[in-house]
Amino acid sequence: MENNHYEVLIVGAGISGAALAYELARYTDVESIAILEKYEKVAPLNTQGKANSQTIHFGDIETNYTASKASITKKTAKMVEKYCLQHKLENKITFSHQKMALGVGDREVEFLLERYEEFKELFPNLQVWDKEHLKTIEPKLVFDADGKERPETIVGIGSQGEWTTVDYGKMTENLIENAKKEEGCETELFLNTQVKEIEKQEDGTFKITTTKETFTANSVVVNAGAHSLFLAHKMGYGLDYATLPMAGSFYMTNQTMLNGKVYMVQNPKLPFAVLHGDPEILEHGLTRFGPTALVLPKLERFKPGTYLDFWKTLNFDANIVTIFWDLLKDSDIRNYIFRNFLFEIPYFNKKLFVKDARKIVPSLSVDDIHYAKGFGGVRPQVLDKKERKLMLGEASINTGEGVIFNMTPSPGATSCLGNAKRDVMNLCTFLGRSFDKEKFEEELVEHNLPQSVIDEKLQAEYVSEIRAEIHEHEEKYFQNVNEGHELPSYWEKPYSPWRNKRDHWSM
Repeated sequence: MENNHYEVLIVGAGISGAALAYELARYTDVESIAILEKYEKVAPLNTQGKANSQTIHFGDIETNYTASKASITKKTAKMVEKYCLQHKLENKITFSHQKMALGVGDREVEFLLERYEEFKELFPNLQVWDKEHLKTIEPKLVFDADGKERPETIVGIGSQGEWTTVDYGKMTENLIENAKKEEGCETELFLNTQVKEIEKQEDGTFKITTTKETFTANSVVVNAGAHSLFLAHKMGYGLDYATLPMAGSFYMTNQTMLNGKVYMVQNPKLPFAVLHGDPEILEHGLTRFGPTALVLPKLERFKPGTYLDFWKTLNFDANIVTIFWDLLKDSDIRNYIFRNFLFEIPYFNKKLFVKDARKIVPSLSVDDIHYAKGFGGVRPQVLDKKERKLMLGEASINTGEGVIFNMTPSPGATSCLGNAKRDVMNLCTFLGRSFDKEKFEEELVEHNLPQSVIDEKLQAEYVSEIRAEIHEHEEKYFQNVNEGHELPSYWEKPYSPWRNKRDHWSM
């Protein structure tokens, strides 16, 4: 572009930046786009396959999702699915595996059965799998190292035959390639180009100073992961926010352990991802367990430096102390953080990790796994200093002046096309450009979801049988339980609608 001037300049060539470039090029009349990436290739950090679980998060098996959140996430997740199918990327970039949330023990099983009743309309392909059915589809969940059935009651709530897995690194490459092909819009990618400064000029445009050259743009969107807030602070925006970088590590099995994705029930007191098992598409179907969760005082994993950037972005003060104190005074959170720290220490790490992972695969041994070197990334958890709390989910700062800063922890990749639409509409308003909503919805929005192919009568029988098994277990071990007495609700039914009516907690 002449004089290095663009209508829209995007900082960061991860999945979020690539999705925005694609939507601007295909669905708007924006004429020029620049994408600046500080490293030598696209998707070098959290988007690349080793840095995330490669999951399309619909909200069906993620038990920390409320029904309202799942309904939103499902729409954006379907955009990723539709994009991949539209461009014939199945079994190249997107893959199909069975998936489930696994409940272990009476309380978790009852919780999942209640959650199934609440979510089955939103996800009509959800199935209930009892222990006998799990023996056929995911036997490692049932048997211990001696080949005996695990003693606990277990249930899987999941589905089969759906697109569940994406290599987001390759999807990023595909998005940028397709953006470049759009006629009427010039899209350019600049690698090895680190942004040092963004300044608003007197004429309302922006001057972007990099390690290589200087650019100007009518508008700027920063999708730079944990560095988004760092750049926002340099411009004087988002000073009430701080970043807590959470690093996740993984362990890999030496052979295939699971046929599909298995998520455990999330403790709602813990704001970090629960351990799960996934088929590893980069390692020929081996099973990857994780992630662990560790606070890391740097903004990028497996890259030198960024320690100073972390401290500048944290902007340590009394509000940060209060947030940390509120987190650490809870014994569940405190013990979780300490235990995850031990997962990084040689000798102790594998033994402790295997103990936790046996909740999924009872037969798992220390010899079955190895630390997945080079796997994992950093998720920028945002701290709201004004409200003195940890924010969950992605955060976006739209200044209204032509510059937007996005901080996207998990599930940022799943939400990439939905988040991009939000930014596209804001940019079109600011720039006076048009957004082709009809074309966008025709290509990326799922309007007619498939009807359930599940035998509802059989599912009802499963639910009845599993609850009967729980009741028998209660009678055997707790003689003081009265006949017909209901089980205690799991964590007081945190996702049930009646809770709002009772004590005004929001979902």
